[in-house]
Amino acid sequence: MSHDFLPVSRKEMNDRGWDEVDFVYVIGDAYVDHPSFGHAVISRLLESRGYRVGIISQPDWRDKESIRVFGEPRLGFLVTAGNMDSMVNHYSVSKKRRKTDAYTPGGEMGMRPDYACVVYGNLIRQTYKKTPVILGGIEASLRRLAHYDYWSDRLKRSILLDSGADMISYGMGERSIIEIADGLAAGIPVEELTYIDGTVVKVRDRDRIYDAEYLPSYEELKNDKKVYAESFYTQYLNTDAFNGKRLAEPYSEHLFVVQNPPSKPLSVQEMDDVYDLPYQRTYHPSCEAKGGVPAIAEIRFSLISNRGCFGGCSFCALTFHQGRIVQVRSHESLLKEAEAVTKEKDFKGYIHDVGGPTANFRHVSCQKQMEKGVCQNRQCLFPKPCPNLDADHSDYVSLLKKLRDIPGVKKVFIRSGIRFDYLLADRKNDFLRELCQYHVSGQLKVAPEHVADPVLKLMGKPEHKVYEAFTEQFRQMNDRIGKKQYLVPYLMSSHPGSTLREAVELAEYCRDLGYMPEQVQDFYPTPSTLSTCMYYTGLDPRTMQKVYIPKSPHEKAMQRALIQYRDPRLYDLVYEALQRAGRMDLVGYGAKCLIRPKKDGRHTGRESGQNRSTGRIDAKHGSKKKRKTIRNIHKKK
Repeated sequence: MSHDFLPVSRKEMNDRGWDEVDFVYVIGDAYVDHPSFGHAVISRLLESRGYRVGIISQPDWRDKESIRVFGEPRLGFLVTAGNMDSMVNHYSVSKKRRKTDAYTPGGEMGMRPDYACVVYGNLIRQTYKKTPVILGGIEASLRRLAHYDYWSDRLKRSILLDSGADMISYGMGERSIIEIADGLAAGIPVEELTYIDGTVVKVRDRDRIYDAEYLPSYEELKNDKKVYAESFYTQYLNTDAFNGKRLAEPYSEHLFVVQNPPSKPLSVQEMDDVYDLPYQRTYHPSCEAKGGVPAIAEIRFSLISNRGCFGGCSFCALTFHQGRIVQVRSHESLLKEAEAVTKEKDFKGYIHDVGGPTANFRHVSCQKQMEKGVCQNRQCLFPKPCPNLDADHSDYVSLLKKLRDIPGVKKVFIRSGIRFDYLLADRKNDFLRELCQYHVSGQLKVAPEHVADPVLKLMGKPEHKVYEAFTEQFRQMNDRIGKKQYLVPYLMSSHPGSTLREAVELAEYCRDLGYMPEQVQDFYPTPSTLSTCMYYTGLDPRTMQKVYIPKSPHEKAMQRALIQYRDPRLYDLVYEALQRAGRMDLVGYGAKCLIRPKKDGRHTGRESGQNRSTGRIDAKHGSKKKRKTIRNIHKKK
């Protein structure tokens, strides 16, 4: 097995003594050989099974020669847009082009096309007519069946059809890619590989589809948003590896896109094996000339301890991609990687993160899941923790203690999300003490997202009183250990269900905290989430009840401005929002007012009496003392 980067040129292929490669891997990111990058995991896994893989990173999609680097591969092309959906990578929620791309050398924007999987797939198909093409990664995974595309504002077909590819390996892909490779190596035509879990395939003969639940046809989905909502919810209920059904989506009498059930979760040993492959843990040397790949900075000294999430947030695509069953690495595997990290020349003693989608999920939510799968019609944490929930942080606490004891490690941070309702469900409080004592550096980022219970319900988040209970426990724990530490809440504007009334409620909450967030995330309708389905259809697919959708850019700007009402530049938007919401009681000079009245039809920052506060709040969440201090600062000005 190689202990160097995989070949990126014909010369490097020849230097290895290869006359051809088995697979050409076309990727939209720079080539980074680190287990945080999906292309690194899949390519190293194939290499470990004896397959020869060549890497083509960010080919020029306008030039067919760019994918002829290795000639025609023996078994097929693998294609991924990269670690992000290419459209999310390129555009903000306001559909403005981003200026930088953290996954490209030097942060340069424009090195991959929009809808990268579709473009790369067609480029390959124009050049190699019969060679198998297999899509993978987040872009293909979340667009595997008919889906709403926010950027074109329309319902699109399965990406399998628009890309010209033969198959999609969806989800994390380790099991399915090996089965695909072994099938192709055995001489099975790609069109016959219709049975592999964790794949989506094209089938032209209905009689060859067995044991499947048929979804409405693409034409039906386009013509009726209610039908799409129902179809999407059927998909949502079939994302589990143990009880998920095979689904068939018709496109004509002779064309069906068939989604096979998800792949089974990896065992602890299988997870360890994946992360023990010989990664170089950095970007390819060819990236150095442009200053390297910015994305490596955040993950280079971080450890992935788990995957999968039973949190069930409506706006998150993890249910569709990684699934709800948590899979973990052993302590031994993580300690081995941590010790290797401490030997890297730029390591300063700080492990940046030990986590995954949710840091404090280190085992399945209940024991029956590994035999019977997750419950189809019940969530583990929403609306309240399930009576069968095994809320226990003992394993995570033990792991963190071991990591802190490694020579050369000064501090271990936790920067992945902390699910605070799960933390509260653990009555032992061991983790909260460990967290505050050792793993917070002044500020802890948490994600209540909103404060209005009708919006939180649609988000799949706990009631606001649960977050308030957490903030009180956080405050008490910090008082007990003698530390002054802060909570930094992530807040989301314009989520389905949020009217200006709920947006004002969120602004009032920020006022009472004495807090103005420096950044607010507008709801971003990415493919294959419950919230995106709500955004497109105006219906909650779980109940089929109508949902208010803030869609106009102006209303979304008002909702965002309300949360940042102290910014003088946003005064006019805040004023208009309060007018529309019928809350002019919040315009005035009282302590509860958000903004001051206009003077002579004008407004300036100083006239408003507003002051930019810091982007953090203390454990007491904006005490009277802090708000008084802010007012005194303004008086001095």
